[in-house]
Amino acid sequence: MMTETTRTVSATRAAEWLAAGDAILIDVREPDEFRAEHVAAAASLPLQSVAGLPRTLTIPPDTKIVVHCLKGARGEQACLTLADILPGREIYNLEGGIIAWKQAGLPVVGTAAGAGAPSIFRQVQMIVGTLVLLCVVLGFLGLTYAFALAGLFGFMLAFAGISGWCGLALLLQRMPWNRTA
Repeated sequence: MMTETTRTVSATRAAEWLAAGDAILIDVREPDEFRAEHVAAAASLPLQSVAGLPRTLTIPPDTKIVVHCLKGARGEQACLTLADILPGREIYNLEGGIIAWKQAGLPVVGTAAGAGAPSIFRQVQMIVGTLVLLCVVLGFLGLTYAFALAGLFGFMLAFAGISGWCGLALLLQRMPWNRTA
């Protein structure tokens, strides 16, 4: 693992690099987040697929790699992974993610804020989090089996994170508020 800290770049500097052709921008958010809103010049490569970047894209050696997510945490993880598989490359995390990009007045494709429903990833978090909370409350009210149910929901969430397969997300994609026109 990389021992030095991840390099960051501001949204305005990254935009300058992109405009000059000095950098490539990689969006490591989930595909539904990318579809809802993204930087036009960004390539979508979800965090779990970052290790496959050398097989997915051919990037000239002198081109900077800028990675971004929503706020920066997943981007930092991606930078660490890329630094391990692409030693010697200039790899940067977009400071503040796409939120900072928009705050800098830079353009995006789509409008997540006006799209209505939050991302499917956030919907899964809200639903499972609420179910776990409800089960824990029921457990403390005397329904002890509810603790086991809360554990099951936790296991299912961990399984989704490890495997990349989430049945609830697949179900939510079919809901009318998540369909794209």
